Amino acid sequence: MPQRKSQRRQQILEALAEMLEANPGDRITTAKLAERVGVSEAALYRHFPSKSKMFEGLIEFIEDSLFERIALILREQPAASARCEHMLGLLLSFVEHNPGISRIMTGDALAGENLRLHQRVVQLFERYETQLRQVLREAELHEGLRPVLPLPVAANLLMASAEGRMTQFVRSGFRRSPTADWPTQLAFLLEGFFREVPRPLRDDQGEPRPEPGAP
Repeated sequence: MPQRKSQRRQQILEALAEMLEANPGDRITTAKLAERVGVSEAALYRHFPSKSKMFEGLIEFIEDSLFERIALILREQPAASARCEHMLGLLLSFVEHNPGISRIMTGDALAGENLRLHQRVVQLFERYETQLRQVLREAELHEGLRPVLPLPVAANLLMASAEGRMTQFVRSGFRRSPTADWPTQLAFLLEGFFREVPRPLRDDQGEPRPEPGAP
C-alpha cells in the first residue's frame, strides 16, 4: 500500500509538470490536474494537503536533482573554471529537459501562489550562487587564482548569465534553447575572468620574506 501511495504521488507531480509545459502562461487548477490524473479532487488532497504542497514536491525534485549532480561535479572536476562550466551547464541542461518545471524556477508558474513557494525558489538559487562562490574561493587556495571582480560580484555575474537564458527560454514559450551557443558565450565570459594571486617570497627555511622596502 505505501508503494502504491508513493507511485500515485509521483504520478500527480509528473502530471503537474506536464501541464505546466503544455499550458505555458496558464494557471493550473486542482480540478484540471485531477482530470489529467484521472482521479477526483478529493483523491488529490489525500496525497497532498494543498496545491502548494504539490509545487513544493516539484521544488524538492529540482533541489535533489541539481545538488546531487553538483556534488558529483565537485568530486570529478578539480579546476575552478571546469567546475563553473559544468555547474552552469547543468542548470541550463536541466531547464531544457524539464520545460514545465522551468516555469517554477523562473517564478512564472507561481503567480498568485503562496509566497512561501517564491521564497523557496529564491533560496534554491541563493544556495546555487553560494556554491559558485565557494568554488571561486577554493580556486585561490588550490590553484592560486582569484576572480578579477570581487568574489561575490563574480559569482553573481555567472549566475545572472545563466538565469537570463532560463528566463528567455520560458518567455519564448520554450522555443529559444537555453543551451544553444552557451559554450561560446561562457568561454568569452571566462576569458580573463581569473588572475593569478601573487605568492609571497620565501627564504631557504620556507619562511615568508618581507616585501622589498618593508621595515
